[in-house]
Amino acid sequence: MTTQNSPRPRIGRRSLVIALAVVAALLVAAIAGTEAYARHKISSCISGAFEQQMGSSIDVGFGLRPVLLSYADGKVGTITVDSEDNKFGPAVGMVVHAKFNDIELVDRGRGGGTIDSSTADVTWNNDGIRETLGTMVSGVSSSASTGVITLDVLGGLAQLEVQPMIRDGNITVETKSAQLLGIGLPTDLVQGIVETFTQSLQSYPLGLRAQEVKVTDDGVNVHLSGGKTALESAPSGQQSEFTC
Repeated sequence: MTTQNSPRPRIGRRSLVIALAVVAALLVAAIAGTEAYARHKISSCISGAFEQQMGSSIDVGFGLRPVLLSYADGKVGTITVDSEDNKFGPAVGMVVHAKFNDIELVDRGRGGGTIDSSTADVTWNNDGIRETLGTMVSGVSSSASTGVITLDVLGGLAQLEVQPMIRDGNITVETKSAQLLGIGLPTDLVQGIVETFTQSLQSYPLGLRAQEVKVTDDGVNVHLSGGKTALESAPSGQQSEFTC
């Protein structure tokens, strides 16, 4: 009596393709999930450090380079930063859109790091200017056609006209007119306002320097750029703000 072995079940080509597709989909989902986690973690770490420099909460965006690679080589690549209500020096109410290129962290930030280059655009509206100048000024208006900003002083009884401009790589604020009924305003009052205005347009973080300033009908726009800038490492025994 002979016995006949039952044939082994064959795995069809279609079933194999489906199985491989499922494995590939799971792998992609795992990588995507890990990348999302890495972006969230590094975004939190960088935003926490930059917020201390920029004085407000910020939104961080990354370039095309996978953030997972940052864990391996410490190179974050390019990030964009958007924030509102920044406080640079005495200034309040500045809105910033910035781009930081080729960021490298040493030992995940414990050893500091570097920013290779950066650019930023700052918008400072008339309400923010008025709030910054405080009780010295009761109203602010600006003109794109003349490039002049008019400040109401002494309860609106007098006007101080100023014009910001770039000089020797810094923004200076020049007085164009300061009169009350044809009589010059007190020197101390004018000097105090102009000094606060100037300091507000010269105090920027992370190596950024003003390259262009424009007066608009809504306030002031400033374009900034920066070269290679160091990110300081944490003092001995302390955790770095950039540790990711």
